[in-house]
Amino acid sequence: MKDIGSGKYYFEVGPIRPPNVGGNHSLLVRATRNCSWNRCAFCPYYRGKEFQIRSFEEVRSDIDAVKRIKDLLCGNGSVEKVPFRCLSLVRNWVKSGGRTAFLQDSNSLIMPTDDLVGILKYLSDTFSSLERITSYARSDTVLRKGLDELERIREAGLVRLHVGLESGNDEVLSLVNKGVDVEDHVKGGKKAIEAGFELSEYVMPGLGGKYLSEEHARDTAEALNEIDPDYIRMRPLSLHPSSELKKIADQGKFRENSPHELLEEIKIMLKELDVSSRICFDHSWNSWRNEAGGSLFELDYEGYSLPEKKDHLLELVEEGLEVDESKHIRAGIRSFKLKSIFQLSDDSLFLFI
Repeated sequence: MKDIGSGKYYFEVGPIRPPNVGGNHSLLVRATRNCSWNRCAFCPYYRGKEFQIRSFEEVRSDIDAVKRIKDLLCGNGSVEKVPFRCLSLVRNWVKSGGRTAFLQDSNSLIMPTDDLVGILKYLSDTFSSLERITSYARSDTVLRKGLDELERIREAGLVRLHVGLESGNDEVLSLVNKGVDVEDHVKGGKKAIEAGFELSEYVMPGLGGKYLSEEHARDTAEALNEIDPDYIRMRPLSLHPSSELKKIADQGKFRENSPHELLEEIKIMLKELDVSSRICFDHSWNSWRNEAGGSLFELDYEGYSLPEKKDHLLELVEEGLEVDESKHIRAGIRSFKLKSIFQLSDDSLFLFI
């Protein structure tokens, strides 16, 4: 695939990254294009786009382009020929210390192990300042890799995996066509931890709708208890207008939870959780208000440590339930557009999910 405007100072950038990656100004390295599954009913972002695994040579060429831009910036050279998006990314990354990198797009772990290990080593060898490299992954992909392969990937420099658990209830996972069941999630999560990765599991309050709300909450807590990930990241459901789940809702087969009902789900999860994880509300979709009108939860990348902060979090939930429901900003597409898109240029958008 040849990109328009490619050259010695151009490198590819995908559309999606976690908020904590954007906040840390990580270097973005596109190892795969689009989504290897691309059938989740709640996610429309890669619809109609073919999944591709980029070759080691392609990715190495991108890393070399980043190095050239970095050398220009650090040596006060002319940056006139550098594409604006690439220049902005590298400049922000250098200013932040050049400590972190994120492999895009949605499931870099699916790459052939030798290629992925080669990319990680080349990236680390090229930029000695790197302290952490992270990536999205799917539970079934973790399961398909041998433990020895995962350990090789970890030793090559991939520190943290971001995995979309979404729910611990099989009926909910089937409803949204996640492509894995709870057993896959639990086994995959445990295997990732055994291989030495830090693990962030993403949970979607509201994914069961009104009909499966309690089952979704309790079973998700149970799955998380079995995995005990390093991070639990809350991503309340937002029904995108072009998603399959929105069509199901329009047919009356799915009903969205209200802001208070979402808090009730979180309360159930919190009460049932028995983990040593950090629970994070590091996204604008966690948009409940406190009594003073500010954010109910801290939008912090490191979140609240469990079990130490469990009682405090339950108190916050109760405070949110006392606030008139009309005061809560609905976690939805309007909020997403206003707060979760960082625009670098007219044709370049990053979606923080």
